[in-house]
Amino acid sequence: MSMDARGPSGSSVPSSGAQGPSGPSSGAQGAAGPSGASNPPGRPGPSGPSGSPIRVLVVEDDPVAADAHQLYVGRVPGFSVEGVAHSRVAAGRLLDRTDIDLILLDLYLPDGHGLQLLRSLRAAGHHADVIAVTSARDLTVVREGVSLGVVQYVLKPFTFATLRDRLTRYAEFRAAAGEASGQEEVDRALGALRAPQPSSLPKGLSAPTLEAVTRTLRASVEGLTAAEAGALAGISRITARRYLEHLVTSGRAERSPQYGHVGRPELQYRWVSTTR
Repeated sequence: MSMDARGPSGSSVPSSGAQGPSGPSSGAQGAAGPSGASNPPGRPGPSGPSGSPIRVLVVEDDPVAADAHQLYVGRVPGFSVEGVAHSRVAAGRLLDRTDIDLILLDLYLPDGHGLQLLRSLRAAGHHADVIAVTSARDLTVVREGVSLGVVQYVLKPFTFATLRDRLTRYAEFRAAAGEASGQEEVDRALGALRAPQPSSLPKGLSAPTLEAVTRTLRASVEGLTAAEAGALAGISRITARRYLEHLVTSGRAERSPQYGHVGRPELQYRWVSTTR
């Protein structure tokens, strides 16, 4: 897994070698889309000529995270960032004048919830697809988002590989055209969108054990040492520490030394609460 630096809102900031569009200044409202496009603003039409990029709007209030998301999208072939907006109002104005196919939408904006923006866009006739890039884990919000056209959720913090996977699958779904030969082809088209491959784990780590350690850590208000987490999850202290360190590396947990005992201080691990 890439050891990218973390932005304030939780997403990974690309390494300095990443080549993508230049990030906007913190006050930028977003770049205007191509002039003279034949489709109404914000309404994706049929697939364009071969090689025509999917036009993306990044909506994220944190400038560092917005730059990171813009750079990430720029690294995925077939996608083009047409603008960046740091607020609900700025996003609405940009969509009124720019052709957009896909919105990367943070749900927590300074002037309103992202789903409020989405409801107003649907009411105005904008049909761009949406990938929610957010820390929101409320399943009620997830269901409401799906009803409004959110096709994927990417939970912060995430790596470039995670976003690339979602974008690639979206492009595959979008490319499906014509009449399906039967149920199997319909299922395959929807499967590209709804069934992403699990994120790869470092060698030696398994998804079930990671889930068990994650549940254990999240249930602890005060935090846990590796020995305590191991005892609760039914694994050894050494194994628990490997999984806890993985959670720290991926930004989902934090560690701090616990003093007050004879000898070296123990490391205390706590789940990172995401309120954004």
